[in-house]
Parts: sequence; structure tokens; C-alpha cells
Amino acid sequence: MPDANEPEPPTSPTSPLAPYPPLPPVEYRSRAPEYYGFAVWSITYILFFVYLLWALLPDEYIIWLGITWYPRREWALLIPSWTVVLVLYTYFMHFAIALYNTPRFSDMSTITDSKALILDPDSPNPYFEYAQPDAIPEVYDIPITLVNRVLYQKPSAREAAEHDSSHD
Repeated sequence: MPDANEPEPPTSPTSPLAPYPPLPPVEYRSRAPEYYGFAVWSITYILFFVYLLWALLPDEYIIWLGITWYPRREWALLIPSWTVVLVLYTYFMHFAIALYNTPRFSDMSTITDSKALILDPDSPNPYFEYAQPDAIPEVYDIPITLVNRVLYQKPSAREAAEHDSSHD
């Protein structure tokens, strides 16, 4: 019997018996990825061990193990070397493609694009018609000309005089 002082759990507004908020669904996940991961990890270590035996053991030991054919020993150096070169080439190609796809500084796409949301200064913001008074306004882009004007324009002599007189 529940304690009289213990508060009842909140219920759903649509069903007084359902817990609110609803309980998360029970996830039934397969353990197959764990088994596959262990199998791949084990096979990788076994293959690396076999590679080291092939690369480092003399021919007599390999023949004694009953292996009559195996690749030439030069491949023990060529395959890792080619792999390292391939990885370096991949990094170089990703960097080169990124440079190739970068627009020039004179291109307008470095300033704005078709997805920019710039509000028309002459029309009212439609967001404020339906938003609550204390709502945070929606995000929009500020034109680069306005940003440059605010950040880098030197104040005129009249504005500088007004600024100095207001601080006195």
C-alpha cells in the first residue's frame, strides 16, 4: 500500500492512468555487431602475426611448417610502403580538392548565397505579428555593407563632437 505522504506520479492529460511524460520505448538491440567486431579484431591480429612470420622467418622454417609457396619477400616492404604513400596521396587529394572548390575572394558567394535571409528594411518583420512580446526574434543575415559601415566607418567630425559632448 502506498504511503499517504508520498506524491503520486504525474499523469497524462489525455489518460489519467498513463505515466507522464511517457516512458521511453524499450530498445531491443542485436549483439551481432559485438560478435562481428570481435571476429574482425581477432582476424586482424592473426593476419598481422602471419605477416610478421612470413616477413621475418627464414625460408627453412616456413618450408618446415609445410608451406611450399608464398609471395616473394620484397612484397613485405612494398605493401606497407604503398599503403603509406596511398594514405599521404589521399590527404593531398582531399586538400587539393578543397582548394579547387574554394571560391575566389572576388566571388559573391564568399559574401552571400541564395539561402541568405536578409530582411527588407522598409517592410515590417512578419515574425513580430504572431510572436509574444518577450519572444526572441528569428535569426536573419545582416548585409555585409551594414557590418562594414558599423565596424570600419570613421565617424564624421560632427558625430565625433556629439560623442565627446555627451561624455562631458
